[in-house]
Amino acid sequence: MKDKRTPIVERRYVLTFVLITTLFALWGFANDLTNPMVAAFQTVMEISAAKASMVQFAFYGGYATMAIPAALFIRRYSYKSSILLGLALYAVGAFLFIPAAAYQQFSFFCVSLYVLTFGLAFLETTANPFILSLGSKETSTRRLNLAQSFNPIGSLSGMAVASLIVLPQLWSDRRDAAGQIIFSTLSEAEKADIRLHDLAIIRNPYVAIGLVVVCMFVLIALFIRKDGGKKGGTPPASPSQGTEKVSTSLTLSRLWHNKIYREGVVAQVFYVAAQIMVWTFIIQYADYLGMNKATAQNYNIVAMAMFLCSRFVCTFLMQYINSRRLLTLFAVGAALCSFGAVAIVGMAGLYCLIGISFFMSLMFPTIYGIALERVDDADTSLGAAFLVMAIVGGALMPPLQGMIIDQGTVMGHPAVNVSYMLPLMCFVVVGLFGWHSERLSIESKR
Repeated sequence: MKDKRTPIVERRYVLTFVLITTLFALWGFANDLTNPMVAAFQTVMEISAAKASMVQFAFYGGYATMAIPAALFIRRYSYKSSILLGLALYAVGAFLFIPAAAYQQFSFFCVSLYVLTFGLAFLETTANPFILSLGSKETSTRRLNLAQSFNPIGSLSGMAVASLIVLPQLWSDRRDAAGQIIFSTLSEAEKADIRLHDLAIIRNPYVAIGLVVVCMFVLIALFIRKDGGKKGGTPPASPSQGTEKVSTSLTLSRLWHNKIYREGVVAQVFYVAAQIMVWTFIIQYADYLGMNKATAQNYNIVAMAMFLCSRFVCTFLMQYINSRRLLTLFAVGAALCSFGAVAIVGMAGLYCLIGISFFMSLMFPTIYGIALERVDDADTSLGAAFLVMAIVGGALMPPLQGMIIDQGTVMGHPAVNVSYMLPLMCFVVVGLFGWHSERLSIESKR
C-alpha cells in the first residue's frame, strides 16, 4: 500500500519545481495555438487539408529531429544549460514568424515552427526527467502528473488566443448568408490584401510568446544555479550526476532490452498521434456541421477544459488506483468516445469527440512514468529523449487523417467522421500497453 505521508514535492524543491513546471505551460501554449492554425492556413493559403497538416508535420517533426541531440547535450552539460538552449531556440522560432508573414510563404511558416520545436524538444527532454528527480521514485509518476497538469493551462491560453483573437479576425473566413466561405470567389487582388492581413494576425501571438520566452530565459538564468540550487535543496544538476559514466551504446542496449520501456515508447507514439488528431481536426468536424472556425474553436476550448480538470482528478485517483489500471480504463473510455465520433453524424458525435479529452488527460505523463520506472538513473536522459521523440506520432498521423478528410465522403459517410477511426486504433494500442504493463508488474512481485 502506498505511503500517503510521502509528499509529492519536498519543501526544499518547491522553487525549482515551480520554475520548471512553468515550462510545461509554455510548450502547451505553442502546441494548442498551432493546432487551429492548420484550418486557418488551409483557407488563407487555399490548400488541401492534407497539405495544411504539414504544419503538424513540421511542428512535431522538430521533436523527432532534436530529442536525441537534446539528451546527449544534457548528459554532457546540465539540466539548466539544456533549458536555456531550449528557450533560446523557442524564441528564435517564434520571431521567425515575422519574415514568414512578410514573404507570405507557407513553407517559411513550417520552417519557423520546425525551429521553434527544436526548443520544445530540449525543454520536454529536460523538464520531464528533472521533475521526476525532484523527490522519491515512489511519488515520481504523481509528481509528473501534477506538473503536467499545468500543461493544459498553457494549452487553454493558446486556444483562447486562437479563438478570441486570431480566428475571429481572419477575413478569409468570412461567410455568406448560407454559411459558405466567400474568400474563394474573390479576385486575386482582393485575395492578396486579405492574405497580407490574415498572415499578420497569425504572426502576432507567436511574436508575443517569443517575448515571454525571453523573460523566462532571464528568470531561469538568475534563479536556477548550474549545480542545481542551494545546498541541502539540490536536485541532480543532470541525469548522470552521482552515477558512473557509461557509454551511449551501453545505455542504448539496456534501453532496448527493457521490455516495458520499449513498449512505452511505442504506446507514446500512438498516444501523441491520437491527441494531435483529436484536437487538430475538431474544427473541420464542426465545419461539416456548419460552424465557422471561431465558433468551432470554442468546442476545442471546452475539450481542453475537460482535459485540465481530468488531470487533477487523475492525480488524486492515483493515490488509490494503480496507474497502469487507470491508464487501461481511460484508454477504453477514449476508444468508446472515438467510436461515437465516427458513428454519429451531428452534435452528439461532436460531443463524443470533446469527451475524448477527458480520457486522454493522464496518458502522456503516465506512459512516461511507467516506461521510466525501471530505467537506471544514468540512462534517464536518453530514455526520456526517446519518449519525447515519440511525439513524432503527431507528425506522421495527421497528414494521413487530412488525406481521409479530403475525400469528402467514404462509403456514404462523412469522411471527417471516418477519419477518427485512426485515433480509435491508437487508443487500443495505449490500452494494451496499460494492461500488459500491469500484468508484468504483478508477475515481477511474485
